[in-house]
Amino acid sequence: MEYKSFNPDYLMNVSGGETEIMDEIVAIFRSQIPEFISEMKSLYGSGKYNELGLLAHKAKGSVTVMGMEDTARMLKDFELQAKAGINHNGYQEFISRFEKDAATVLAEIDHFMSQKH
Repeated sequence: MEYKSFNPDYLMNVSGGETEIMDEIVAIFRSQIPEFISEMKSLYGSGKYNELGLLAHKAKGSVTVMGMEDTARMLKDFELQAKAGINHNGYQEFISRFEKDAATVLAEIDHFMSQKH
């Protein structure tokens, strides 16, 4: 299978190719995603844009571990805009894209990990 969002190379390097370590990293990522999305929506709704930028920065670190380079770049743009408090109208689009990318990558990770077990 060709992965569109997930690049397993980074996960393989970080884990040394050990399935147990990959399982732990994936479990952490899987638990973080709904928290990130929920908090992003809440911060956006509350107009807490600087905090939203900080959260985008944190999410960027998590997606980087999964090799999600396009999503990481998008989150960097989101982070910078939110911290500067500019382009508020585009924030919802950033959040929606992150949510969509996360769903895609989780399906790809599930496929990849099923091949490892």
